[in-house]
Amino acid sequence: MPTLGHFMAGRICPGTSGRHVDVYDPSAGEVVAQLALADEGEADAAVACARAALPAWSALPPLRRARVLFRFRELLEQQRETLARLISREHGKLVSDALGEVARGLEVVEFACGIPQLLKGEITEQVGSGVDAYTVRQALGVVVGITPFNFPAMVPLWMFPLALACGNTFVLKPSERAPSAALFLAELLREAGLPDGVFNVVQGDRHAVDALLVHPDVAAVSFVGSTPVARHVYETGTRHGKRVQALGGAKNHMVVMPDADLEQAVSALIGAAFGSAGERCMAISVAVAVGDGADALLEKLAARVRAIKVGHGDDASAEMGPLITAAHRDSVLRHVDHALAQGAHLVVDGRAYRHPGRENGFFMGPCLFDAVTPDMDVYREELFGPVLAIVRVPDFESALRLVNGHAFANGTSIFTRSGGAAREFAHRVEVGMVGVNVPLPVPMAFHSFGGWKASLFGDVHMHGPEGVRFYSRHKAVTTRWPEALGAEFAMPVNR
Repeated sequence: MPTLGHFMAGRICPGTSGRHVDVYDPSAGEVVAQLALADEGEADAAVACARAALPAWSALPPLRRARVLFRFRELLEQQRETLARLISREHGKLVSDALGEVARGLEVVEFACGIPQLLKGEITEQVGSGVDAYTVRQALGVVVGITPFNFPAMVPLWMFPLALACGNTFVLKPSERAPSAALFLAELLREAGLPDGVFNVVQGDRHAVDALLVHPDVAAVSFVGSTPVARHVYETGTRHGKRVQALGGAKNHMVVMPDADLEQAVSALIGAAFGSAGERCMAISVAVAVGDGADALLEKLAARVRAIKVGHGDDASAEMGPLITAAHRDSVLRHVDHALAQGAHLVVDGRAYRHPGRENGFFMGPCLFDAVTPDMDVYREELFGPVLAIVRVPDFESALRLVNGHAFANGTSIFTRSGGAAREFAHRVEVGMVGVNVPLPVPMAFHSFGGWKASLFGDVHMHGPEGVRFYSRHKAVTTRWPEALGAEFAMPVNR
C-alpha cells in the first residue's frame, strides 16, 4: 500500500504529522493508497519554501518564466493519458472524460505562456511639464490554491500557471480524495525546469486549509468547492488581509423553449446532467420545460436516461462512472428519497444500480424527476450527483424569474430557435456564465470563469484576463528628471 506525501523544495516529502487517510478507487470501492495529512508545521514549511524561492523567481524576466511554462506544456501534452488514468483511478470518472479535463487545463497553460504580453502596462508622456507616468503589474508573493476532488488536474491548472507566470510562488492544497494528480503535475514542473520551491504541494484536510488561510506570509488564496466552505475561505482569508477568490456551489438551469430542437436539447441534457456522474460545478441539474413542450421533452429524455450505460473508467463504452465516495453516494440517495417524500415524481430510478463484477464500487444509476417545484430541497440544494429535475413553467418570463430567483448563479443555458428569446435571456439573466444552445458554457482560457451570488465570493473570476489581475497588483510610477530639485508642497498639476 503506497503512502502519498507532500512536495516541497523540489522533492517528495513524507508526512510527519502521523495522521493519514485512505484514498479509494471508487469503481472498485477499494483502498489504493494512504495519504499523509499535513499539520500546521508542514503547512508552514511549504509556505517557507515558497517564500524562500520568491525573490529569484519574481525577478526573472516574464519571458524566461514563460519558457518554463512552454516546456511544462509540452511535457503535459506528452503525459496527458498517464495523468488522465491517475485522475480516473482516484475520482472514478471515465478516462475519456479525464482526457477532456487535461485538455481544458492545457488551454490555461497555453494562455499563461503569453504572459509577457499580458503583463504590459501603460505609459503617458507629459502628464505634467517634464513629468511622465507609467504603470506596471507585479507579483503578489506566496499564493495558495485549494482545489476540489472533481477536477484534480483542471482546477489547479486554472490557478498555478497564471500565478507562476505573474512571478508568484505557489502552494497547492489538493483534495485529499484525489491527491495524485497534484504530485504528478509537480514532477512535470520540476522536469520543465521550474526552480525548487516555486511550486509546492501540501496534502491535507481542514487543518491544512485553516493554517494556510491565516498564515502571515500568504498573500492570496484561490478556492473552488462547496458554498459553505467557499464562504469560510473568503471570510477567514480576507479577515487576515489576503486577496481571495472563492468559487462555490451551483444549481445550473437549462431552459428548453417550445421552439427548441428537441433532439438537440435532449442530447445536451444527457451529457450535461449525467456526465462525470453529475460531479461538475457546471453540470445541468435543473431542466426548465417551458410551455406545451414539456411532455414531449420528458418522454424523449426518460428514454435516453434509461439507456445511459454506467461503467468503470476504462470501459470505452460507458457514459458515466461511480461517485467519489460511498458517503457521497449515500448522501445523493438520501436526497432522492427526500424528493419523493416531498412529492416529486421519480420517472427514472437509478438508486438500486450495482455494477456487475464491481458490486463494492460507489455506483448509482441516473435519476430523473418530474413535477419538481421550487420549494423542494431537490431544487434548492446542490446534490452533486446524477440527478436531473424537471421544473415546468408556462412561459419565458416565468423561466427567467425561476433562474434569477435561485441562490446559486454559476451557469445557465437556453435552448431555442428564437434569436430574440436568446438575446433577451442572455441580457436579463442574473448568472455569471450563459450558454445559448450550449449546455455547459465554460469559457475558454482566454476568457474568465466564475459565477455570481452564492457561487462566487470575491471580486474577480478565475483564469483568463481576470486571473492575471488577481495574481498581480497594479503599480503607478510618476517620473521627472529636473536639473535641480526644489521642495514642493502641493500636488503636481498641469500648467
